[in-house]
Amino acid sequence: MKTYHPKYITVSALALALSFSALTRGLAYEIAWPQPTPPPGTNSAIFPVPRLDWIGHFLKNIDNTRGKQIDLIFDGDSITDFWQGRGKDVWAQHYGGLKATDFGISGDQVQHVLWRIENGQLEGLNPKLVVLMIGTNNMPGTAYTSAQIAEGIKVLVMEYKKRCPSAHILLLGIFPRAESATDPLRAKIAETNQEIAKLDDGQTVTYLNFNDKLLQPDGTLSRDIMPDLLHPSVKGYEIWADAIQPVVDKYCPKAH
Repeated sequence: MKTYHPKYITVSALALALSFSALTRGLAYEIAWPQPTPPPGTNSAIFPVPRLDWIGHFLKNIDNTRGKQIDLIFDGDSITDFWQGRGKDVWAQHYGGLKATDFGISGDQVQHVLWRIENGQLEGLNPKLVVLMIGTNNMPGTAYTSAQIAEGIKVLVMEYKKRCPSAHILLLGIFPRAESATDPLRAKIAETNQEIAKLDDGQTVTYLNFNDKLLQPDGTLSRDIMPDLLHPSVKGYEIWADAIQPVVDKYCPKAH
């Protein structure tokens, strides 16, 4: 086992120290530790930081894609992560025949995804399409305004464009949450989505919002679509897959 340095810890050593078992083969990334903190007054949604509780998951995701051609990337938080749980059958139907991977990690905020892509997640990959949805975990409380969340998502999109220059980015509107259309979170999500919609440049970034398909006509969010009023059911994942299928077919057509 590698020894610790007072300033730097290797990723694998850190994972071992945190009792994670999902280590990658031969990775030698280093993480400065402790991580720097955002300067006072800085929008922390644009300041990349890791989470101690997911280093093992992060390493496993890298290991699963090392040396492989990945054409389609999904990235985000638990809503994306749960494609591999509740949504696994829908995933298999729509993406099982594609060179696709899911980088979503439950609990992630914008700044956590930003750290992941700046620290090896995309190394050696050249995807054709990236499906990105992030921001719902920045919504609760007053820590972030809608403008700050949108700024973080903008930085994240720009970072993806820099690291995956051949990819088209499909940026999804943040899904609705909470049952009532008048819940304050709904307004904050709508404001954020209005801002990130401006990132659609008609060339390398497409913005898609299909929240109306997830809601009842009166704006209510049904537990049939999201049982906990946050994460999609199987039916919710089917709606998601159907909504983005034309874009997936355009950039990642299945071989016939």
